[in-house]
Amino acid sequence: MTREAFAERIGSRKRALDAWLLPDESAEYRAMPEIVRRFVTEILSKPGLAEVDTQSVYFQNADAHGAWPETVHLLSVSQFSREAVEALFSLADVMQPIARRRKVTRVLEGAVLGNLFFEASTRTRVSFGSAFCRLGGSVCDTTGFTFSSMAKGESIHDTSRVISGYVDALVVRHPDQGSVAEFARATNIPTINGGDGPGEHPSQALLDLYTIQREFSRLGKLIDGSHIVLTGDLKYGRTVHSLVKLLALYRGLKISLISPRSLEMPAEIVELVSHGGHVVEQSNALRAGVAGADVLYATRIQKERFTDESVEGYDQSFEVNRTVVEATGKPDTVVMHPLPRDSRAGSFDLSVDLNSDPRLAIFRQTDNGVPIRMALFAQMLGVDGLVQRSMRDVTWRSPAHIGPDDALLADEG
Repeated sequence: MTREAFAERIGSRKRALDAWLLPDESAEYRAMPEIVRRFVTEILSKPGLAEVDTQSVYFQNADAHGAWPETVHLLSVSQFSREAVEALFSLADVMQPIARRRKVTRVLEGAVLGNLFFEASTRTRVSFGSAFCRLGGSVCDTTGFTFSSMAKGESIHDTSRVISGYVDALVVRHPDQGSVAEFARATNIPTINGGDGPGEHPSQALLDLYTIQREFSRLGKLIDGSHIVLTGDLKYGRTVHSLVKLLALYRGLKISLISPRSLEMPAEIVELVSHGGHVVEQSNALRAGVAGADVLYATRIQKERFTDESVEGYDQSFEVNRTVVEATGKPDTVVMHPLPRDSRAGSFDLSVDLNSDPRLAIFRQTDNGVPIRMALFAQMLGVDGLVQRSMRDVTWRSPAHIGPDDALLADEG
């Protein structure tokens, strides 16, 4: 097996593996993390096990078609097995040169996406649109109830069936939980849940997990056995609902859920993860729970989902800022947030004082939404096998780094 193949097997970059295998006296030598050493030993001692029980997010020669959920729609992360996640991430890696404006493809030329957003969105709507366009397709957008026939009393069924006659794929965001599934029942064209009230946000969770994998790969770490902290609004935050379900596919995690008592994670989701053999801790104090975290994932308060509720106990002690990260985190703690973050005074959200800290992965996280959503479209529309051989160089000039702070980390290529 080549070093490239072995690095992929254990979920590491080849350059990290090379650094681990250098002589101790080398200036570029890096000690192999203990969990990696144990897993490598396991592979070498039991070669057969490596084929079926790898800890890597990647799956060598993963069969994307065989692993993909048996449905034309993406409504919940519960549709995914670990093998399906691994196959999707491998496909997202193929999409990276296109997402980074280095290559172009036209595999979806002529196809039209219907972006139906009945709830405000910037990142998700534009990210899905960009992903479809970068595969060569075009996008029709609609935002809000005001400009929808549903404001005239049209049913979800009729709206879905009508729009399906115009487009080749649908992305739907709706404020009511379960509504996107209702859209999907009325059509045979691929429909993706772009967020249904306090329910789920599957593509966000997939890009979040993909980001964790990429950050860990850069750091020489694995998802299995890691400590993940989720904090903020865990009751209404649909991104964390979906992410926790995906994390349950991995092994030996410690998951810390930190929020005010009034915004704790729904009990059924906590129970799901607890039954998976993971250590799940719930706390109402941020600083105590963050200690030793590999990932610190913050969320904003979802005030738009409140009815007559009040948030008790949510104060400045829940703000994720430089002081908290320096005092309780690790040098390689990955700080994430699904965005938007509320930067107004008194919001106690993720602080802007971390903007120049390379541990802050929020913009790498949003960037990863494009290759993940490209992979979803390619898989769901059956063009995944055409992408790699259809690529050609871009004809325009694009910056080496999208934002001025991106150069803080070496380009991952």
